[in-house]
Amino acid sequence: MTYKIKIHNILKGIKESIAGTEQDFTKGSINKAIFLLAIPMVLEMLMEAIFAVADIFFVAKLGADAIATVGITESLITIIYAIGVGLSMATTAMVSRRIGEKDHNGAARAAFQSIITGLVISLFISVFGIIFAKDLLKLMGASENIYNEMSSYTSIMLGGNAVIMLLFIINAVFRSAGDAAISMRILIIANLLNIVLDPILIFGFGPIPALGIMGAAIATNIGRGLAVIYQFYLLFNGNKRVKLGVQNIRIHFATIKQLLNLSMGGIGQYLIATSSWIGLVRIISVFGSEALAGYTIGIRIIIFSLLPAWGISNAAATLVGQNLGAHQAERAAKSVWAVAKVNIVYMLLAGIVLFLFPGELVSLFTEDMKVIESGILSLQIISLGFVFYGLGMTMVQSLNGAGDTITPTWINFFSFWIIEIPLAYMFALYFQYGQQGVYYAIIMAETIMTIIAVYFFNLGKWKLKKV
Repeated sequence: MTYKIKIHNILKGIKESIAGTEQDFTKGSINKAIFLLAIPMVLEMLMEAIFAVADIFFVAKLGADAIATVGITESLITIIYAIGVGLSMATTAMVSRRIGEKDHNGAARAAFQSIITGLVISLFISVFGIIFAKDLLKLMGASENIYNEMSSYTSIMLGGNAVIMLLFIINAVFRSAGDAAISMRILIIANLLNIVLDPILIFGFGPIPALGIMGAAIATNIGRGLAVIYQFYLLFNGNKRVKLGVQNIRIHFATIKQLLNLSMGGIGQYLIATSSWIGLVRIISVFGSEALAGYTIGIRIIIFSLLPAWGISNAAATLVGQNLGAHQAERAAKSVWAVAKVNIVYMLLAGIVLFLFPGELVSLFTEDMKVIESGILSLQIISLGFVFYGLGMTMVQSLNGAGDTITPTWINFFSFWIIEIPLAYMFALYFQYGQQGVYYAIIMAETIMTIIAVYFFNLGKWKLKKV
């Protein structure tokens, strides 16, 4: 009977987390708060992954040049993701703090300033992207056919970057306010629209002409754009914790300045992390295309397995911000350690799966045995450090949630550029361990990052951070 009650409570909690909850996360059970926040945040991360997979699935049918165009454009859009992530971190810190203080008007004011800031930045990127799309493709080494025939894709994606920026920022508003289920549902809507529109606009349907790769860009922007319109509807007409009214539609330069200061750390973290992977690619390329292909596939699998952990870590950021706003620093710390335990368990299980079944996973992407062997090697070695990375990820996101985005930036810079890249070069080339040396360097860097992050978290200065 006891087990039936437990199962009933778990199912009830899952239903509540997906449907949305009005619970005050500064009170009551910490474990329940984590449960209610983490489930929709994990699903939100998976929705982000499906976006990229759906696009490449349909575009792949147009040939190698089309795939290359998407790949090059995605690398250009990295800067937009970086700015979006940075502003999202700043938004999370400010909105969650105001919600914890029960200052809903202040939360709405911070939300509007974030939206305005994102829109202004995206406007500059749009103008630049539309005018120089073809030149950017040339600069990135695209073939003549790509920059002459397919630059419309890049132009539309960069021109419509505001929908990416706003999805990041407004979802951060809902998430940090405790309305994580809303963020999840918005991305489900965007994904469904994209999946339906992609084949229709790419290949044509009835009276709708086949637009080729340009259709993929239009489908993605329509899907994201309609999701953003829904976000605005909920912000102005919904009954959620953050609601915008006429009184909030004013520009507060002091708040914008604070947002930009906080976002610099988030942007830095993202760029440091992504650029470090580029450095590793350069080292692995020495060992041939099969090694590089195996590493590329392995990293895709690893990133996909890390997405739920990012969702769980985001729950820690929200709980830290809200509890600091409620002047409950100790509850914030307890929440972080509780989230860390959940993340460690998840990453342990994910690491075991990747270690035991690497061949089955890599062979989903290729039949080339040399590439499969290389992919297996990357998964089996890198997965050994998953437990450490689960803890480190939680600690870094918690510092971000407190509004201390600079400390994690320096942690990332030290771990990835001072430790990881030099060690990877030394192990792989100087000591001649081959590509294995790169993977061992990744484990060491992640472990060091975790130790440093735990040190700064335990130091407790984040508890005094004013946002």
